[in-house]
Amino acid sequence: MSDRTSPSAADRISHLAAELAGRDIDLVRVLWSDLHGVARGKEIPTDELTRFADHGVAFCQALMVTDLAGNPLHVPESASSGWPDADARIDPDTLAVPGYAPGIAYLLAEVTDPAAQGAPLRFDPRSLLRGQIDRLTARGLHPVAAPELEFYLLRADPEAPHGWRRYLERDTAGYVVGTAYDPDDMLPLLIRECRALGLGVQAGIQEFSGGQYEINQSHGPALDAADRAFLFKYAVKEIAARHGMRATFMGKPFADRSGSGHHVHLSLTDGQERNLFADDSTEDGLSALARSFLAGVLEHAPALMAVLNPTVNAYKRLAAAGSLAPTAANWGYDNRLAYARIPPERGAGTRIEVRIGDGAGNPYLTIAALLAAGLDGVERDLLPPPPITGDRGDDGAPLPSSFREALSALNQDKALGEALGERFVQVFTELKRMEIARFEQAVTDWEFHEYSWML
Repeated sequence: MSDRTSPSAADRISHLAAELAGRDIDLVRVLWSDLHGVARGKEIPTDELTRFADHGVAFCQALMVTDLAGNPLHVPESASSGWPDADARIDPDTLAVPGYAPGIAYLLAEVTDPAAQGAPLRFDPRSLLRGQIDRLTARGLHPVAAPELEFYLLRADPEAPHGWRRYLERDTAGYVVGTAYDPDDMLPLLIRECRALGLGVQAGIQEFSGGQYEINQSHGPALDAADRAFLFKYAVKEIAARHGMRATFMGKPFADRSGSGHHVHLSLTDGQERNLFADDSTEDGLSALARSFLAGVLEHAPALMAVLNPTVNAYKRLAAAGSLAPTAANWGYDNRLAYARIPPERGAGTRIEVRIGDGAGNPYLTIAALLAAGLDGVERDLLPPPPITGDRGDDGAPLPSSFREALSALNQDKALGEALGERFVQVFTELKRMEIARFEQAVTDWEFHEYSWML
């Protein structure tokens, strides 16, 4: 259909508002991602939605350069330019209606810059991912992704450290289901509600540690997969809160329990849903394209750490003994000790599983960075090193062991930085270095317990 006859986004939002009003939905929650992956938003009465159709929802741009403690950077996007606006431009194709919140609908948005004639804000996560997708599709390559996210459910307990304890205290080693192991039937509830929300939930399990869960989402076009992962994290936290609980995706909430990761499965298709990572003429069923994409991900692994493991806490998950978290840039066939695992399915199911990501990572930035790294490998016809075998998970180039080291690697990686954008790297790095500085000034429970008694 030509542009002349295609309805504009504003027209579609107007029609959508009328449809929602007919379904007794009187509030629309417009949501967008900040750099941390936190869902920010505004509640808009449905009959006011069309007011925001053309220019989006205005908010103070400093929100996009603010740390998790509410401290904004002193940069042109905040105080030094007089606290300018940004606009959250609504995507009418992202409607989701939660069954657990009657009368409310969700719509996702991308952040634009009014001072740049409405162009995407240079570090808007959803726009960054869209940019990487556009680079691939220009070559006839269509990225497909599937997220696997782990998280803990917590109960309020004034006697517990920080006022919260695990929903279940005893470890089970995973793959147990039923009320005996889930007394409030939270896992079935989360699966049902997230499926009803259209998030492509395929399966859920209790993970290794008590109160820890993993819910898998189906594969799909990369932007759709990231949208679903972003909204999944938001929905899980919302549902938990409605039941007096807290859901956390932080990588290592408990020193003596398993960490929570974000594994991402990736492949490329030709636009006709033919998997271009598959080649049944090769001994292992992998195409040359798959190998070069894999090689790009491995070459940029040190810099990718900063985006896929974007907190101080993330590196405590990676340092834990027996965590199954990779410590080197390597790959293997169906080997869960590898940074990149090639699952045993072939043909349409051929894919690369990147296992390094932290549950607290931003889904948009995670997938965008991986696609940028993989495309660099494709453009340069890189070849991966030999695969690891057995328990040799430490074979290969060592990964950064701290957040500070990972941020340095990101700043030194010119190709990845150019692909993601210089301003993104600058702002992301400065924001996260401010987080590191606050952590280094904090006195932890461990320090007090270790030193106060004897010293």
